[in-house]
Amino acid sequence: MKNRILLFFCLLAQPLFAQQRFSKILKDTPGVVSFTFRNEFSKDVPGTLDFIKEMGILNIEFSNLFGKTAAEMRALLDARGMVCTSYGVSYDALTNKTDEVIQNAKTLGAEFVRLGMIPHKNGFSVQEADVAVKDFNRVGQKLKENGLEFSYHNHGYDFTPYQNETLYDYLIQQTNPDYVSFELDILWVHQFGQDPLAYLKKYPNRFKLMHVKDLKKDIPVGLDVKTSSENDVPLGTGQIAVEAILKQARKSSIKYYYLEDENSNARVQVPLSLAYVKHL
Repeated sequence: MKNRILLFFCLLAQPLFAQQRFSKILKDTPGVVSFTFRNEFSKDVPGTLDFIKEMGILNIEFSNLFGKTAAEMRALLDARGMVCTSYGVSYDALTNKTDEVIQNAKTLGAEFVRLGMIPHKNGFSVQEADVAVKDFNRVGQKLKENGLEFSYHNHGYDFTPYQNETLYDYLIQQTNPDYVSFELDILWVHQFGQDPLAYLKKYPNRFKLMHVKDLKKDIPVGLDVKTSSENDVPLGTGQIAVEAILKQARKSSIKYYYLEDENSNARVQVPLSLAYVKHL
């Protein structure tokens, strides 16, 4: 009888404690990439954090601490109930200052350490990819031993053709999945003539993070096509199949989604993107 009464009160209280979904397509409110508000952060870190929080976004991926120490940034986040789940660093810092990176990431409270660029000359070669694979596996193991996860973020050079696939496929296939995960930037994949949806289907367990963004309609795409950051547009108004990608992503291992908008008008566009995802 006592167990039945306890069960009754647990069921009664459940809605009070259950976390409300952000939308039908995403459980949690997406985060934002600090680069989106790089100009604002460079002038006023506390004020920019306040602006982001006012939009309802509490999760930030930092790739720049804007003159703050990791401890100072963490204090600013804690004071606002905000978190840093991913900390982006340079290749040199990742490979040559790994202990410092680990310390800063843990101070920030990050779960992921993210790299966004592999050094390369005159394109991207398989030899350069091989060096990266060794570094990724080595550093990824050390990060894991310290309670962190390594993630590599694609740009465009990654999609250089190689053996009927691309060097991006090569990086995924040659790295150890125990130590290396990937952050899928859907605009850069699309911009360089590839399909983000196809990659999610092909490697559902390798992607842990995603940059969600859209490209202006009628902008040409392809491996040798250049684009401007001013061609970033609010989600759902461009040429990328954002809704289909997010639906497929739910079947993958992606843990955190970050809105990224490199347009100079991001302060206006990000709220529109947030509203779009909210109402899918």
